[in-house]
Amino acid sequence: MDKTSKIFIAGHRGMAGSAIVRRLQSGGFENLLVCTRSEVDLLDRPAVQAFFASARPEVVVDAAARVGGIAANSENPVEFLLENLTIQNNLISAAADSGVRKLLFLGSSCIYPKFSPQPIPESALLTGALEPTNDAYALAKIAGIKLCQAYAREYGKNFISAMPTNLYGPRDNYDLRSSHVLPALIRKVHEAKICGAKEVAIWGTGSPRREFLHVDDMADACVFLLEGYDSPEIINIGCGEDITIRELAQTVCDVLGYRGELAFDASKPDGTPRKLLDMAKLFALGWRPKIRLSEGIRSAYDWFLGTHEQKT
Repeated sequence: MDKTSKIFIAGHRGMAGSAIVRRLQSGGFENLLVCTRSEVDLLDRPAVQAFFASARPEVVVDAAARVGGIAANSENPVEFLLENLTIQNNLISAAADSGVRKLLFLGSSCIYPKFSPQPIPESALLTGALEPTNDAYALAKIAGIKLCQAYAREYGKNFISAMPTNLYGPRDNYDLRSSHVLPALIRKVHEAKICGAKEVAIWGTGSPRREFLHVDDMADACVFLLEGYDSPEIINIGCGEDITIRELAQTVCDVLGYRGELAFDASKPDGTPRKLLDMAKLFALGWRPKIRLSEGIRSAYDWFLGTHEQKT
């Protein structure tokens, strides 16, 4: 991928998209295309087609999606399914029609069956039932994968798909109604610390195991794949290590300096028991993550403090 290649990053204001923009800029890529929703509504097919016909990007990163945690997915399955299907269909088809040289579609580790072998190899896709609490989002992402693979098979398009694990970092969502587990924990522990609360309430039993990757590591992996991976077969992006939610909560407490108790609510859903990605494929190509979890949580908390204090 040439440094002057015209690269369109869809979803550049989100956590993943903004990290990819930062990584490309730091790598000397000079010709980045971004657009806000007011400029191009990705739900509007004619508008997306017109943008591609006019801008003529050579490379596309599809990091645009409606995202959220268990609560948001459970309460709004229609929106998660319809909006994500529409956005990715519009982007992928417009990229194909306009002659885009390469496209990277960002999926999610939630595409894999609820009871996948651990760690989860890419071959586990569509081998079992999905986790019900986020199946709408997962189904949309699976459809995007299959569309990219269909374009590769039928039209020879270099459309690749990467499956990141649970991400966190700058520009994460800290709204407790729709956030994922790590930003929710950071906000809850922060507020308990500020208010002097003696305990923090946490959904579930604390026993599920999860893998967490800083979004800047994810972005580095994406650029690595854009420069050297051309297979339509999906590839995982993770760190290869997982911890329990209880351990994660305690780590957040340690980093934030909170000394209260953790109160787990077993009446709330745990979600998938374990979700650790098999990283053999990407590691064999030569990529490795660099940011340790405690270090990443500290940087995420610093970003949260900066934005939180500006709003208060």
